[in-house]
Amino acid sequence: MDVKDLKKHFLVETGSAGLISKRTQIVHAVDGISFSIASGQTFGLVGETGSGKTTTAKLILRLIEPTSGEVLVDGQDVLSLGPEELRNARRNMQMIFQDPFASLNPRASVGDIVGLPLEVHGIAEGQEKRKIVIDILRRVGLTPAEQLINRHPHEFSGGQRQRIGIARALVLKPKFILADEPVSALDMSIRSQILNLMQDLQVEMKLTYLLIAHDLSVVRHMSDRVAVMYLGRIVECADTEDFFKSARHPYSQSLIAAIPVPDPTVKKERVKLRGEMPSPIHMPRGCRFQTRCPFAKPECRESEPELFDIGNNHLVSCYMVKW
Repeated sequence: MDVKDLKKHFLVETGSAGLISKRTQIVHAVDGISFSIASGQTFGLVGETGSGKTTTAKLILRLIEPTSGEVLVDGQDVLSLGPEELRNARRNMQMIFQDPFASLNPRASVGDIVGLPLEVHGIAEGQEKRKIVIDILRRVGLTPAEQLINRHPHEFSGGQRQRIGIARALVLKPKFILADEPVSALDMSIRSQILNLMQDLQVEMKLTYLLIAHDLSVVRHMSDRVAVMYLGRIVECADTEDFFKSARHPYSQSLIAAIPVPDPTVKKERVKLRGEMPSPIHMPRGCRFQTRCPFAKPECRESEPELFDIGNNHLVSCYMVKW
């Protein structure tokens, strides 16, 4: 997958209720990002709430339409496909949602939830559909599948519900899975089980993952390559080992420093950020991180730095690296 200069700008009305006072402004939710994911790899996308991660996910799957840019899957631009072509393409592009409670229909049985994609794409119905659903439930660790297939979501725990969500995403045998915070709503004791399951399924079914997460320990465990988003832009992108060993952008360093260490005797150096993330409507002048950066200099307020390669395909958008 190749994402090229992808943008999504929302128009919003601000001001008072009076017609004269209202004005239209632009929210720069995703503001020109580019990255590539090799077949069979896991690409981690991290950043604070409001950085544009989930909007990026929705753009890739065309759940919302982009302002501009390209999303190439095996050389085919997903954003230029017509309705029927897009329907066919989505058989190979599925999503695991963040909330295992809200993403499942409470009135439908597990068999109907997991089997619906098979009907929508005209793959199987009746007993053939039931056989495929039972097989995929077993593969995600839900047994005895023959008994669970008739149960409803409220009869399962959070971890089991997420396994149902994974089964629904995999029942069409896709090539690409977009996992949006797949374990953030789960207990700590269950998270490792779900992550290990996803890794096993990746090898078994030859899957490619785009993993969106806040938790950098999850990203470190799962990803081959990591990109950090801030206010709609990618500010650093590198191979996972290189990123955690030598992150160069101050924002990346602050995220890594915030990872808890289960040892009270260990003292970590922290990069302390100032204030909150600015509004995507009122972008800071120059580098969009300079309002919070402890190392900002006058040059940072003049223009926004571009991503540049500092070696080993490690990309950074920061003037500090050049100084």
